[in-house]
Amino acid sequence: MDEKGNQIGVVSKIEALQKAKELNLDVVEIAGNAKPPVAKLIDYKKFKYQESKKERESRKNVKNVGVKEVRLRPFIEQHDFDTRLKRAQEFIEDGNQVKISVMFKGRELGRKQFGFEVMNRFIASLKGAKVVREPRMEGRTLATMAVPDKKGEKDKIEAQ
Repeated sequence: MDEKGNQIGVVSKIEALQKAKELNLDVVEIAGNAKPPVAKLIDYKKFKYQESKKERESRKNVKNVGVKEVRLRPFIEQHDFDTRLKRAQEFIEDGNQVKISVMFKGRELGRKQFGFEVMNRFIASLKGAKVVREPRMEGRTLATMAVPDKKGEKDKIEAQ
């Protein structure tokens, strides 16, 4: 194949190299396993540059989704609760998953119901998110996972 993608036909290796030398191009093997192998006459440096440019462009459009964590306590004050809720809301709006943890210390483990109350209040206050894993104990921590709600994102787009 030539640089424009037109098929030249089946030629020997020597003829392909001579043709490339005449046109000041490189012979690049496209499909080596085919019978006969497919090669293309192109400027290799230009080809590599265009490939790297495409890769950079595709990386620019990729959304990096991570897991962020918000830590609560079973006897948390209202202002601290609101601050953490606001932070979790920002994480959700950015498209990140949020792990919500209620950490217990000492005798607080005997009063797990307070942790569940805080967790349920937090989940109910969190807008634009859905819980993908119900709250459960992981050692001394009560944990759950919330992700952005796809339906909520569509509503935002329609509102704009």
